[in-house]
Amino acid sequence: MSATKPTPLSGFPELLPAERFVELQVIDQLRATFELHGFAPIETRAAEPLEQLLRKGEIDKEVYLLQRLQGARESADTEGTRPTADGSNVDASHVDGSSGALAAGTLGLHFDLTVPFARYVLENAGKLDFPFRRYQIQKGWRGERPQEGRYREFTQADIDVVARDSLAFHHDVEVARVMAEALATLPLPPLRLQINNRKLIEGFYQGIGAPDIAAVMRVIDKIDKVPVEILRTMLADEAGLTGDQAAICLELAAIRSSDTSFVGRVQALGVQHPLLDEGLSELAAVIEGCSGLNSDRFTAEADLSIARGLDYYTGTVFETRMAGFEGLGSVCSGGRYDSLATDGTTSYPGVGISLGVTRLLMPLFGRKKLTATRSVPSAVLVALPDDDSRAACDQIAQRLRGRGIATEVSPTAQKYGKQIRYAERRGIPFVWFPAGDDAGSEHQVKDIRSGEQVAADPAAWLPPTEDLRPQVLVADA
Repeated sequence: MSATKPTPLSGFPELLPAERFVELQVIDQLRATFELHGFAPIETRAAEPLEQLLRKGEIDKEVYLLQRLQGARESADTEGTRPTADGSNVDASHVDGSSGALAAGTLGLHFDLTVPFARYVLENAGKLDFPFRRYQIQKGWRGERPQEGRYREFTQADIDVVARDSLAFHHDVEVARVMAEALATLPLPPLRLQINNRKLIEGFYQGIGAPDIAAVMRVIDKIDKVPVEILRTMLADEAGLTGDQAAICLELAAIRSSDTSFVGRVQALGVQHPLLDEGLSELAAVIEGCSGLNSDRFTAEADLSIARGLDYYTGTVFETRMAGFEGLGSVCSGGRYDSLATDGTTSYPGVGISLGVTRLLMPLFGRKKLTATRSVPSAVLVALPDDDSRAACDQIAQRLRGRGIATEVSPTAQKYGKQIRYAERRGIPFVWFPAGDDAGSEHQVKDIRSGEQVAADPAAWLPPTEDLRPQVLVADA
């Protein structure tokens, strides 16, 4: 076996124990919130047929292939090709049938949770009750260039409501509120959920007579990256707008509001169209639904510059920014789609939102903004008086464990001072000293942070609630 130091594999995050405790607590809080609202958990397979993953032709260079090593060698021998080291960044000629390197039935790892969910709905439609409310917390893989906030392996947390043939609008409000409630409980820097509506902006652009609505949307979508004067020129050159049309589109995109006052501001621009009115009404309903959750740590707001994936979404759209980490882009996105899946006779519309758990947490870990109070689950270390006492100490530990207290026994029978220092290094807050053989001798437990030591009964003693498990520790800003 090689003695060389292993090289880190870029884009595949690994967590230290304290970081993993944080991630698990975040996931547990998400699960608890989702289940409180009646969302059921599912898990889909990691691999999908390549043609299913690439059916929209959008990310053919980001899919990781799943291939047997022997099969890859045989392919290299017969086709004169060689698989890439990580299976990613597949040349487009290999996925459109022009090369024999990727045979029919080739599998790829899923790059999000929506594509496998669409397939899952079609395959299980006869077993599901609609509207079907699902949450899914699972890993995905993308073969893209790693950078802060973008990883090759990552965890997402998705919620969706999907129906057969038609989906009531109130589910748009519900999904936004559920995710807003989940985000508001997380120990994170302040988050801003930005909400818009495709009907609103498309109706507005139709109302001003824009000749190419899709082009206007593409330009406005760059508003956070491109100066306004350049956007004005792009709206003229790429979308065919007049100077007045471009100016009013930029006015619309500048509107932000955490209440429904945006409705009056849009109406004051003087543009009229039935689709605009419908979009205004829907967006106002979503904002009202989330308003009770607004605080200094979380805000849901109407942001009329949001124009994400508008060829895919058909109504409500969401994006989320984290204070101090705006360069990450959106950490939680989604919206309404009227055709999640179809079998040719029945369509399945849905609304959903996806939180990038890894995208959210890894930058916070990297900048030491988030950790756990300790790196082990143990709240108690049972001290070992001597080697002959190990069985008795194991019994004490088991009694504490039986009451839900994570406990370990000291690995060696050193002097008590050294055993206490061992507990300190591991972050274990309490050391348990077993009762001696003398009549009347009592068990003692010591809080090694304060030095307080008291008599304790292993059948009754409990640590403070905050010490039972590692807690998330947020660094000062």
